[in-house]
Amino acid sequence: MTMKRGTRKAGFSRPAVLALCLLPVIAALACVCLGRYTIPVREVFSALGHKMLGLSGEASKSEAIVWSMRLPRVLLSLLVGGGLAVAGAAFQSLFSNPLATPDTLGVASGASLGAALGLLWGFPLFFVQVMALVCGFFAVALTFLVGYRRDGASSMTAIVLAGMVISSLFSAFVSLVKFVADSDSQLPAITYWLMGSLSSATWATLRFGAPFLAVGIIALLVLRWRLNILPLSEDEARATGVNLPLLRGITALAATMITAASVAMCGQVAWVGLLIPHIARMMFGSDNTRLVPASLSLGAVFMALVDTLARSATASEIPISILTAVIGAPFFIQLLRQSRGWNS
Repeated sequence: MTMKRGTRKAGFSRPAVLALCLLPVIAALACVCLGRYTIPVREVFSALGHKMLGLSGEASKSEAIVWSMRLPRVLLSLLVGGGLAVAGAAFQSLFSNPLATPDTLGVASGASLGAALGLLWGFPLFFVQVMALVCGFFAVALTFLVGYRRDGASSMTAIVLAGMVISSLFSAFVSLVKFVADSDSQLPAITYWLMGSLSSATWATLRFGAPFLAVGIIALLVLRWRLNILPLSEDEARATGVNLPLLRGITALAATMITAASVAMCGQVAWVGLLIPHIARMMFGSDNTRLVPASLSLGAVFMALVDTLARSATASEIPISILTAVIGAPFFIQLLRQSRGWNS
């Protein structure tokens, strides 16, 4: 199944640019206000101003909730959602496959194994996240080592197949870790972490993972002008004067950084990297100069809203991947029906 090279003649009008810029800001403000304890907008601005200006005095309940709990979590959701959507769009161009996801190269499975091992061995949360990040990069390196070929056009197919194999292998190791884990303490922690949650979001978490997310997102935004070259053949790409192997490598590395950091900080988050690029593509066309920024904005908004629903809908927090699947799968089915995906 390959992507169609034709693009819709849809561009960024000024209202569209304004909307894509404002939507994440509005969503962030709404998500900071909403929760089991609703905080009025005026109190949110008051709490932020009080904290940022360094005014002395005892912190109010609203200030403690906004600054210590909700704000870092909302910022993390914006970064993770936008990053995974951008990584998904980049991988779909890199592999010329509309079903490509940020886990195509096995990074999520590798990061999950690292986190599972960290939880099994009783490491603190920070070291669990470090292990997840390192194992995610190791899985991708192993994928390229197994699948790399020098035969040009067929190398991408080989790498995708290698990614599937490595992902299955690391998933089997995760199952083995769960099998040997203590069923009373370790197994529930590993299982819940694998389902995804932003409940551990703190300013320390952001300081650890945000640089990887930011660097990966910025790299793909800078390269978005050249991502349209990725589906071309070697001869066509050579005619443009672009170093195609280097472009592919940087794209894969940037998307891997985003995915590994996301999984390290909040576990596996499904559907965002697959669903959001397709929504952006239907709205703005397949040109990556528009697709990548649109995916960034829409992914950030989607993740922030879903996380707010996850922590507010019930007394106990719902794992994020359950909600993204419940919301994303029916929506994706509707997209397929509208685009006649079942009839083509």
